[in-house]
Amino acid sequence: MKILFLCSGGDAPGMNRYIWELYSKFKKDLYFAYAGFDGLIKGKIFPLSSVIDKSLKDEAGTVTKTSRCPEFKQAKYFKMGLENAKQFDVVIVFGGNGSQKGAKQLFENGINTIFVPGTIDNDVLDCEYSIGFSTAVKEGVYAIDNSMPSNDAMDLACIYEVMGRESDRIALKVAEMVCADYCISDKKSLNLEKLKKIIEINYENQLSTCIVLRENLIDPKELTDKLNQEFQKKIVRFHIVGRTQRGGKPTEEELNMATKYAKKTVQCIKSKTYGVRLLANLDLDVETKPFI
Repeated sequence: MKILFLCSGGDAPGMNRYIWELYSKFKKDLYFAYAGFDGLIKGKIFPLSSVIDKSLKDEAGTVTKTSRCPEFKQAKYFKMGLENAKQFDVVIVFGGNGSQKGAKQLFENGINTIFVPGTIDNDVLDCEYSIGFSTAVKEGVYAIDNSMPSNDAMDLACIYEVMGRESDRIALKVAEMVCADYCISDKKSLNLEKLKKIIEINYENQLSTCIVLRENLIDPKELTDKLNQEFQKKIVRFHIVGRTQRGGKPTEEELNMATKYAKKTVQCIKSKTYGVRLLANLDLDVETKPFI
């Protein structure tokens, strides 16, 4: 049996544990497409044994590399990728919603595919947990816990921009865990007057203010400048947590979930269950569901 694995889109902590668990079961039968769909299109396909490294299994990133590949949506390039995919008995696609669409398209064209959710945004449809989320939250909390004491010392407000693309899950979870004074997770909660009032009251009471902001809503510097202009003094700062949320050391929960997803993948291959999405339910057990 020949099995192809590819990571597509952004990397997510926990990917390497998943890859290692898969390799430990299939070894020489396992191949990878370098940098995801891009490698599938270009035929850059190699034995996983050529890059596997046990010392990296609990590190962030991915030994198989990953990339965003909008070209895969084009008929010409999809056909190239499809021809390369036909060389394998099973193709495992690891990524977010865009990757899921690619996996579905391959299945609809005769490829035995399995989709595994790996995105820090945790926004895969019908899925309670995608690999990467726990670590992304942990890094957001770390950034706030290790900088708010300085803001406390001077009664300042700080806006922390966290990742999430179009999903509010990281922002809401980080805000909950640090007991933030305010969370801007969507356009509706982007209320300048309300935010100004919270900061003003805290400042008058010699208190700091912690604000969590989801990316792609407003530039944090622009928001900071607007508020400072309103106050006519520099009492608001901003901090972009950024890509440390992708590169942080995976949490134990992350590694456990990656292992669960790998075990379910093995079960699917052994039972020849294809054309499925592997999704965590409310109890964080991994189930199979058909593509929709």
